[in-house]
Amino acid sequence: MRVTKKRRLDLLGSVWLFEGCSRRELNVLEGAATEMNFPAGKALTQQGEHGRHFMVIVEGEVDVTRDGTQIAVLGPGSFFGEMSLLDGQPRTATATTLEPTHVLMLTTAAFSEVLTTMPSVDRKLLSVLAKRLRDIEARYVPATELSARSDFV
Repeated sequence: MRVTKKRRLDLLGSVWLFEGCSRRELNVLEGAATEMNFPAGKALTQQGEHGRHFMVIVEGEVDVTRDGTQIAVLGPGSFFGEMSLLDGQPRTATATTLEPTHVLMLTTAAFSEVLTTMPSVDRKLLSVLAKRLRDIEARYVPATELSARSDFV
């Protein structure tokens, strides 16, 4: 099953990490993504392993577990592995297909090439990450704790 370019662009545009990207930048990301099919029961990521790719689910379902406990079931339009594009750190969860699953995959190598080709994407990612960090701080860090810390200004 081949996905239309419009659908690929829509899927990538729905990823929070790419929300600040222009249509032109999304086109470059779309060109770097690869469509893949996996059978049911296939481990797509393994907790503790270093991340080398990010995936957006086109069709199918993926079970996400941490330390053997289910934390999510993801379906079409959902994505995982986005943080590994940025830091290459070990995975925090295992993702396993529950049924035949079709994904768009962006490897860290392909993503690095996008950033080299189009550095404006890098700046937009930093902006989105800063916004996310501010939202988390506002939601979860009490103002009294912030005022007591000299390194927060």
